[in-house]
Amino acid sequence: MRILYSEENILDEAMIESLEKAAELCVEKEGLAAENAEISLTFVSKGEIRELNNQYRGIDNHTDVLSFPLIEDFDEIGPDDEYMLGDVVICLEKAREQAEEFGHSEAREIVYLFVHSVCHLLGFDHMKEDEKQEMRTREEEVMTLLDLERRP
Repeated sequence: MRILYSEENILDEAMIESLEKAAELCVEKEGLAAENAEISLTFVSKGEIRELNNQYRGIDNHTDVLSFPLIEDFDEIGPDDEYMLGDVVICLEKAREQAEEFGHSEAREIVYLFVHSVCHLLGFDHMKEDEKQEMRTREEEVMTLLDLERRP
């Protein structure tokens, strides 16, 4: 799994390893070869994510994470094909606020937002209740494997 970071210096080695492992787990659970996958990851401010959210979704408000998938049909990917799943944009300010609000670490929140976004890149969605449940189940499976599940 290759993750292309916009500003790698803002992450410590442990966080980079957690994000790479999270992406690998997400991809492998879909039966794809993680070693052939690539994802772009960018961290932005509230102002920047608000602009992106308005530009691409028509929502003039900041959000925590945005996903921009590049693959429409995963059946077209061969076992040896290299592929770019898409782009993930995370608002660090919002992630920090949510970590405090939910009572867990910033690292857990950032990894969760990344897992959520990678699921979107893999075709998951949460617009309908059954899709939402399937996506939440996958997210929790991955977070549990990373030992980052929700704790009371």
